[in-house]
Amino acid sequence: MTEPQITADQAPEFDPETIEAGRVLFAGACDFVRGVVSIDQMPDTDLPEIAFAGRSNVGKSSLINALTNRKTLARTSNTPGRTREINFFNLADRLMLADLPGYGYARVPKAQVEVWTRLVNTYLRGRPCLRRACVLIDARHGVKESDTQVMKMLDAAAVSYQIILTKSDKVKVVDLENCLDRTKTLLRTHVAAHPQVHVTSSEKGDGIAELRAALGELAAPRAG
Repeated sequence: MTEPQITADQAPEFDPETIEAGRVLFAGACDFVRGVVSIDQMPDTDLPEIAFAGRSNVGKSSLINALTNRKTLARTSNTPGRTREINFFNLADRLMLADLPGYGYARVPKAQVEVWTRLVNTYLRGRPCLRRACVLIDARHGVKESDTQVMKMLDAAAVSYQIILTKSDKVKVVDLENCLDRTKTLLRTHVAAHPQVHVTSSEKGDGIAELRAALGELAAPRAG
């Protein structure tokens, strides 16, 4: 397979200062706060919050690890459905990261999937400090019906969200470009979607610096 490279029309542009600010932010201390299974367990914080949502096994934990340049901050697994709670991480006292349970396919009882779905939907609709939801899409498969349902829910709740294509190193260049084009076209029909799509590979590091820069712009100012 030809290893894809992110081309100029795929990668968002940021000035060097913004790229460096994002690098410094995500190189800072990042501490696990707690894992929650109900809304009343949510951490009380004034920090801006970024949520990472996506289908089971789309690579949420791998992306968080890549952003923070750590190998085991967020637990990864090849088994869909292993993330069973919302896991919160405090990034340098400037940004809260929330790793959500995967939606869609999971090898767990249907009743448990329904509990996770209610938890995630309630969180996404009602978290006051949530600045943006990153909706991760596997570049090999594109947007699925379950992704569209989440996007419609975020539209209705007026929650700003951004599409992140993951695992870009697993597809050919032409297929990646086609997936990106289809995704951008779809986003025109979703009112709360950020127009810029980020193309990433947690394994190769593609697009990670740009995503750090974009998310860093949402962080609280440095103390002092």
